[in-house]
Amino acid sequence: MEDLKKLIKNDKLPQHVAVIMDGNGRWAKSRGKERTFGHKNAITAVRNVINACNEIHIPYLTLYTFSSENWNRPKEEVDTLMNLLSETLLLEAEEIFSKGLRMHVIGEISTLPDLVRDQLLNVVDLTKGNKGGNLILALSYGSKKEILKAVKEISAEVKEGKLKIDAIDEQCFENHLYTKDFPAVDLLIRTSGEVRISNFLLWQIAYAELQFLDVLWPDFTKETFFRCILDYQNKERRYGKTSEQLLS
Repeated sequence: MEDLKKLIKNDKLPQHVAVIMDGNGRWAKSRGKERTFGHKNAITAVRNVINACNEIHIPYLTLYTFSSENWNRPKEEVDTLMNLLSETLLLEAEEIFSKGLRMHVIGEISTLPDLVRDQLLNVVDLTKGNKGGNLILALSYGSKKEILKAVKEISAEVKEGKLKIDAIDEQCFENHLYTKDFPAVDLLIRTSGEVRISNFLLWQIAYAELQFLDVLWPDFTKETFFRCILDYQNKERRYGKTSEQLLS
């Protein structure tokens, strides 16, 4: 794995990586266990991706932890996920702080259980002075709702005379998103073999490289991540231009 890491070019690193952590349930079922067993065994993969980002100094990592649609899952599974999140925050808070990471939360956190919300905000506050990298948890998050929120806020500002319609541009819109303080996503990774975005950062991934892996999330390793970075570095990112324009 160290040899693999040595191949990564420091001058071509993505600034912002986002991950759809999928496949916990199937991983558990393949072992004759309940879906909740997969969620409990996914923590190692979370540590792997955080540590990998930290080792090669990728400044922004967003993890799709719990979607707004996930509330529709069976109550037992939702309760397990919330309890697991609470336990993980207690266990990992010191580690996150010691790595110099700053934690952020995006999504409708008001819908989370009080205990989980308070623990999240405590870790956010604990790490607010850290400069080593940014760990962003998307919780009770849905991109369509985020975009609608932005539209409503901008409409209210226009109605109140605080904003002129001609002043509405991409930057104005982005200033009303949860991610207003973060750069656009450069690389989106989804595990489990599914090829879809699942209502995740729809605006922010406009020019991201997309990688869909035939790996279930609990099996995700640092080596898996480093291979994703190497694949990313082999891509030509043109942003609508031609290869010749980039060369010149």
